[in-house]
Amino acid sequence: MLERLKEHFYAHPALIATALGGAAAFGMAPHFAWYILIPAFAAFMLLVERAKSWGRAARIGWGFGVGHFTVGLFWIAHAFVYQDAMPLWVGWLAPIGLSLYLAIYPALCAALSWSVARKTGAGFAYIFAAFWIAAEMLRGVIMTGFPWNPMAAGFLAVADSVRWIGTYGLSGLVILLSGTVLMVIKRQWLAVAISAALIIGLTLLSRAFLAPATGPDQRLLIVQPNIGQQDKYREGYDEVNFERLARHTQPTDAARLIMWPEAAIPYVLETDEAARRKVVKLMGKRDVLLTGADSYKYNPDGSINEVHNSVVVMRADQSIVARYDKAHLVPGGEFLPLRSLLEPLGLQNLAPGGDFDVGPGPRTVSIKTDDGSSLRLGFLICYEVIFPGAVFYGDKRPDLIFNPSNDAWYGWWQPPQHLAMSQLRAMELGIPIIRSTPTGISSIIDADGKVVAALPMGKDGAIDAPLPPSRAATPFAQFGNLLSALFAAFLMMIGIALRPRTR
Repeated sequence: MLERLKEHFYAHPALIATALGGAAAFGMAPHFAWYILIPAFAAFMLLVERAKSWGRAARIGWGFGVGHFTVGLFWIAHAFVYQDAMPLWVGWLAPIGLSLYLAIYPALCAALSWSVARKTGAGFAYIFAAFWIAAEMLRGVIMTGFPWNPMAAGFLAVADSVRWIGTYGLSGLVILLSGTVLMVIKRQWLAVAISAALIIGLTLLSRAFLAPATGPDQRLLIVQPNIGQQDKYREGYDEVNFERLARHTQPTDAARLIMWPEAAIPYVLETDEAARRKVVKLMGKRDVLLTGADSYKYNPDGSINEVHNSVVVMRADQSIVARYDKAHLVPGGEFLPLRSLLEPLGLQNLAPGGDFDVGPGPRTVSIKTDDGSSLRLGFLICYEVIFPGAVFYGDKRPDLIFNPSNDAWYGWWQPPQHLAMSQLRAMELGIPIIRSTPTGISSIIDADGKVVAALPMGKDGAIDAPLPPSRAATPFAQFGNLLSALFAAFLMMIGIALRPRTR
């Protein structure tokens, strides 16, 4: 019986790998089924290791990627429920088409791992993990990048090592853990010992050198109005939606940072005085509002020159303190890539309102608080938070990063994935991240990546809580993805050293 199962397992490796990839997707949020991910990845690596050529290894890797990304990203289809300009069937093709592209990266990892390892040996898992890190790093930058659901996102409970090796490095560590299962089966005890030492050692190292957490005494009010995407731009709903925000944003004597979601209001606060008066009626005299809103830059003749997806920072006296413009836009949502080629195909309707313009990138804004001290604010709007190593603050580290988002497009599977990647960013940087979304999951994430307060999906309400303290700059906050690359090189050296010698 066992022999027959083995025969079937190796008879159609690409097909089996596709099923394994789909199963491994349940290791990501919202399920975090590591007990599925680990054996699925171990079986995938075994198929690659036993392939008869690099080409067959690549096909196995591509099959795994197609299964993994199709299951993990199926929520993209849900956005087309609200996209009247495009037929619904296009939505079901979108995650499949994207997965066919994203599968190139596991295929590249599999082909290169097979080529370097050549023969079965204890070093294969180390080499595979090193190439997986490299593949995820490439996925995060090529064609504007899409590092959604890195393997690290399935292991938040033991993610302390991201402070030293980053998200991509932790993904490699997860792959190595899967490979350790094969090492145990093959009784490759030296390789098992090295793997255990790496995993345990990095975790302990990350916890041992944590600087004390410090930060200003600041109150937060994070509002989740539960405005579904079907109601976002419905004619006549502007006042209804504003009332949902207003319901949880009433004046008090406290000094609060009030946080509203991405694109929370349809007003251009910088030029619309009536809108500013309307908004400040909800604020106490000591409050500061951070809200998502569209903003514009104008030509001398008054015509619009640029349109931005922004966060506007406003005091209760109607003064605009600062504005942050989103820099990393969503392809096919906030802009249409290769517009000159895709418009003739009718795909301009993916971004029917035209392209947003790109902002200057992350920066720190300092504002004066009620007691005369400074509060340093950082911003990452929605999609921007998924990119490891994309934010460097130097000596201008913020006390918090505000991440207004709108996940109402995507159903119930995507928001926990977005939250998980926000947790990784907080842990990498040692800075609390505050998320406000229309329908959930709004949350306060502390500097250690823990969700200390949250509102679930589909609930209107507000979080009234203190700002968690930040930590000193982590190694990753100082050196970024260079540390992930160095860790990949280290794994590669171990893998080569453990390969069987030929005479």
